[in-house]
Amino acid sequence: MAQKQSADSAQCFLASIVKAVGAAHVLLEPKAMRRYVYGYRFGSGAALAVVRPGTLLQLWHVLQACIAAGKIVVAQASNTGLTGGSTPFGDDYDRDVVIINMMRVKNLYLIKDGTQVVCFPGTTLDELEKALKPLGREPHSVIGSSCLGASALGGVCNNSGGSLIHRGPAYTELALFAQVDGDGRLHLINQLGIDLGRTPEEILKRLDNGRFSDADIETTDRLASDPDYARYVRDIDADTPARFNGDSRRLYGASGSAGKVIVFAVRLDTFKAELNTKTFYIGSNSAGDLTKIRRTMLATFASLPIAAEYVHRDAFDIAERYGKDTFLLIKHLGTARLPRLFAIKSRIDAFAGSLPFFPRDLTDRTLQFISRFFPPHLPARLKEFRDKYEHHLLLKVSNDGVGETSAFLKTLFSTGAGDFFECTNGEGVAAFLHRFAVAGAAVRYRAVHRAKVGEIVALDIALPRNTIEWQERLPESLGSVVLKRLYYGHFFCQVFHQDYIISKGAHWSAVEHSILETVQKRGGKYPAEHNFGHLYPAGEAVAEHYRKLDPCNCFNPGIGQTSKRLRWRGA
Repeated sequence: MAQKQSADSAQCFLASIVKAVGAAHVLLEPKAMRRYVYGYRFGSGAALAVVRPGTLLQLWHVLQACIAAGKIVVAQASNTGLTGGSTPFGDDYDRDVVIINMMRVKNLYLIKDGTQVVCFPGTTLDELEKALKPLGREPHSVIGSSCLGASALGGVCNNSGGSLIHRGPAYTELALFAQVDGDGRLHLINQLGIDLGRTPEEILKRLDNGRFSDADIETTDRLASDPDYARYVRDIDADTPARFNGDSRRLYGASGSAGKVIVFAVRLDTFKAELNTKTFYIGSNSAGDLTKIRRTMLATFASLPIAAEYVHRDAFDIAERYGKDTFLLIKHLGTARLPRLFAIKSRIDAFAGSLPFFPRDLTDRTLQFISRFFPPHLPARLKEFRDKYEHHLLLKVSNDGVGETSAFLKTLFSTGAGDFFECTNGEGVAAFLHRFAVAGAAVRYRAVHRAKVGEIVALDIALPRNTIEWQERLPESLGSVVLKRLYYGHFFCQVFHQDYIISKGAHWSAVEHSILETVQKRGGKYPAEHNFGHLYPAGEAVAEHYRKLDPCNCFNPGIGQTSKRLRWRGA
């Protein structure tokens, strides 16, 4: 009888979510769910269902059904995360897992003359960038994950940092989110600073339909971005990192929530777009040259650079070969079509994976093969610097900073181990596109060489602001285990992405543990901007933050390698 009651209960639950969103948007078959249960780079797990609401009110009704039925909810936007934080992880949960994919819940409202914006869960950075462009304004992040269709809201939940030196991590204290209290009751918390009514249904209907006016927007002292970061990053003698995910200064409500509340909307500042920018391409065989550039410009320059992106020569080489198709797709098709293309890619891989005569990673292998027939895609001067120099720095500055930057670099490289040139517009675009292509190059390399190599250990670390010796020296014990190393990152912030392709048979977690031990000894923090996901252990302060947000452990349990059990049992 208990088994029949359980089956009846399951059918009742599925019927309720089908009623909320329609049968076409409730996925139950493994092949249909594949792209939602596998992380972009890391992690996968079992799910009872994937639900795709189309409005905020539908999202609320799905949440009500999930909480009433005792289900775990994993919220997901575009699933572009690198640490597995937006998918289930493993099959050792004590309750059924339901993934709620938010990408159909799309909308944005420009408010306060475009100086702020309200974003829904499925609003991508690319869509936000396009909406702001006619106003001469930009979102928090304009490079990197935006090309893959990452959501603006996801960046806030993960305290994502981005590449822009002035802006720091994505942050707001103005959000609308759902939370489950200690008694298991679901509440809608309106911290958006907009008067939308009293009941959840009224609030969500009005926001869905844009039924609010300027008079409903409250004047508030609460922040919609990090106003202190530019000052913070200039403190080059501080013995702490400029930014990292566990920084308690930037854990507030939706910000840094990592899926422990379900966020319906965020209110964010927008930023005046920089016009007439110039990119300087710098190469050197001395890591110390780049240290001098960072410390001098941060400490003494009148205006901060816009971005300072580091690429090691080995990463340059891997990206040139294994990121070529990504570079060409973005260059010729733009970023708007990439999310659709990645979705098609995932469906093809799911189909091929179900047939024994197709190779694993079919699309990656095919794209890599096709890319060989396209002509060289990088400008000649970038290639020349690759041949001459180990360390590469892409420095984008505003029009006001061009003269000061050029004069400083000429003096620095009058003698020394490096050189620079001012990029043409085409060279500057190509340099930053190539830097973006590095991020996916390790994934492609593994896919093509899976028979010969093992897993990827992908870390993002933040070094203290007073670090002089920033270049990593791997423990000798890893010399035969690590086959390829890709170093790149946001250099002035001292945030580095470090991808290690390890030998077949080596265990990724042991390699990760050994490398992170060296990071700790250097005073570094991790993760720096991709959040903990299921890859990194959350420290006690962050774990306590998660417990306060979600005392029943209903949302994204196990995040930060914390307990997956109801009410944190076994924590």
